[in-house]
Amino acid sequence: MLARGELSAAQLRLRLERKGFGPDQITAALQRLQRSGALDEERTAQALARRSAHVRMHGRLRALREIEGRGISRALALRAVDAVYGELDEQDLLEQVLSRRLHGPLDSRAALRRVYQHLLRRGFDASAALSALKRHSAREMAADGD
Repeated sequence: MLARGELSAAQLRLRLERKGFGPDQITAALQRLQRSGALDEERTAQALARRSAHVRMHGRLRALREIEGRGISRALALRAVDAVYGELDEQDLLEQVLSRRLHGPLDSRAALRRVYQHLLRRGFDASAALSALKRHSAREMAADGD
């Protein structure tokens, strides 16, 4: 089960329960895996944060929600997200997501609202998303004026 990717202890426990193992067997297995280093919550949190940032291009808030959703403690999730997102330019990440999303001008309030909501769902801060949209609109207006 661990060969496919990093799993949290909570995820592994659930999978073993589904396969019919008893609570004592599961606890013993988890302890063995943790002692051997095959199961490491910190490594799992780091891997999930890196994937969220570099592959899925999610914002910090979405990464945090997803890591916690895997059964990893909030404190550990925060450390992993801070470490990974501290190494990259979140504004640049937001601009990349925005440029991939936009295929033309934001010609209506509804279009602007849809893109703004998209950025929020991807886990970007509301004020950062709004600032990026304003910058994009200003560049768009400057290009139209040329």
